[in-house]
Amino acid sequence: MHPLSRPSRKRMAGLVLAMVAGFPLASPAAPVHQVPERPESIVRLGGGEWLVDFGRVTFGNLELEPPAEMEGKVVVRFGEAFKNGRIDRHPPGSVRFAEVAVDLAPDEPRPLRVAPPADRRNTKQPEAVLTPPDWGVVLPFRWVEIDGWKGDLKPDQIRRQSAFSSTWDDGAASFHSSEPALDRIWELCRHSIKATTFAGIYVDGDRERIPYEADAYLNQLSHYYTDDDIQMARDTFDHLMEHPTWPSEWAPHLVFMAHADWMRTGDSGWLGARYDLLKSKLLTERVGPDGLVHSNARQQSWNDIIDWPEAERDGYVRTGVNTVVNAFHIAALRQMADLARAVGRGDEAEDFARQAERKRAIFNREFYDKSKGAYHDGLGTRHTALHASLFPLAFGLVPEEEEKRVADFVEERGMRCSVYAAQYLLEGLFRAGRGGAALDLILADGDRSWRHMLDSGTTMTWEAWDQKYKPNQDWNHAWGAAPANLLPRFVLGVQAAEPGWRTALVQPHPGGLSSAGGRVPTPRGPIEVEWKRRRGTFGLKLDLPGGMKAEVRLPAGPASRRVLVNGAEMPARRQGPWLVLGQAIEGKNTLIVR
Repeated sequence: MHPLSRPSRKRMAGLVLAMVAGFPLASPAAPVHQVPERPESIVRLGGGEWLVDFGRVTFGNLELEPPAEMEGKVVVRFGEAFKNGRIDRHPPGSVRFAEVAVDLAPDEPRPLRVAPPADRRNTKQPEAVLTPPDWGVVLPFRWVEIDGWKGDLKPDQIRRQSAFSSTWDDGAASFHSSEPALDRIWELCRHSIKATTFAGIYVDGDRERIPYEADAYLNQLSHYYTDDDIQMARDTFDHLMEHPTWPSEWAPHLVFMAHADWMRTGDSGWLGARYDLLKSKLLTERVGPDGLVHSNARQQSWNDIIDWPEAERDGYVRTGVNTVVNAFHIAALRQMADLARAVGRGDEAEDFARQAERKRAIFNREFYDKSKGAYHDGLGTRHTALHASLFPLAFGLVPEEEEKRVADFVEERGMRCSVYAAQYLLEGLFRAGRGGAALDLILADGDRSWRHMLDSGTTMTWEAWDQKYKPNQDWNHAWGAAPANLLPRFVLGVQAAEPGWRTALVQPHPGGLSSAGGRVPTPRGPIEVEWKRRRGTFGLKLDLPGGMKAEVRLPAGPASRRVLVNGAEMPARRQGPWLVLGQAIEGKNTLIVR
């Protein structure tokens, strides 16, 4: 890449180009494009001022088409926040506002591209991911104010040029339920995933526009459940292998990303080319003679992130041997065993699996406090922060006989973590059969839930639960969109049981809902699910694409004994609160639990 020269006035019609002098603006990444969007409303504010609302935030800029005879200065303001009926010109933290003046001349070509000035932080090289130079600067905004427009501003004279993945399919996924707020939360999160594809790889938000491993993994999970694309996650993975970031737990997230790709695609070729490099992401260089990962003073104070921002750590005490870091190490070893088998490294697979099980035993012996039903934060402290227990629960490290007590502890502590750690907190609760508790947390009153984001009026998920928890947060962070994957994975109950989705697992977690349904994209085609609960029965309609079978586990009350499949009884066995079908099914089926 090389710096672009300043454009001529003729080329840009006096507008601000998408650069600060010296910053290149090209990005080798997955295909992206700009989509013209009409405003949802245009309101005259008085004089020559107009307020334009595009309905929700996207990353983009404007195309204006003033009448050929219009001339003079027009001021255009872009806003992500709204206050007292106008764009908030002094929004908090990293929430965006920009203003640019356009000098119109009768001989200038129409339409005109209007873009804000570039932000030096999110175009800083070599870290920041850059967008194509012919776009002009993009920023997240919903509202536009135009000052100095002569005459009426008509809908066909202003268009937002929104940036998205070129392959995005709005019809790939859907979700609905008996709880309207949950449906709105899913749509908030789905849109957040779509809107943050603007850069071609997953970035952390608008403040830095830099990929981070944990952000990328959470983004990948939700992208898989809202669209058919796999390339953006792969491009992000390759970028992060070349440009890793600093937190201890972020490195194992690359193992998680590779494992998620393997489960999604079954593609051992892509994996095999990256397998050996993945071994450097296991934190093995920090393992001591006791088999556990150790942290020096610098790592304790800086790299061992636990959660972000720092105030979200529930008082976690970081020590030289840290429970959360070790939980990630063991979880990554388990997944590396799967990946080794996938690429034909059987001896290495057995070694990774042995290491994982041996370290799991050490982990539980050293960190678990049976008297509390919770894990200590690390060696040398008796403190039991939420995080020390939520990650072992999510990763399946808790001994089976202690799982109920640890789940009780995690459920009782509630959402004492960030939107990032909430992904794992809720996974752990769902996996432990606490779907009702997980949904209650998503829908909770107060300022630590997705209901709070909805009530705030945002149309994209935030970096943190509220401004008071992270004053410099941005309002366009995909790691805050966990329900986009959690609701289809657990409420609809659809997950891959085998690499490449040869077999799906269908296991709905209804919680307090009476119905739910939707479409889940897979490489073999969409899975359609509808379920309802009424009068002691549970009914499920399931439509699988060709070439796929499903293992089915259905929620069952204490008195439930039978499963009817298309009217005929099918053998099923009781497994806790579930009835597990005795054989896999294919195609379109109606199942009823009685």
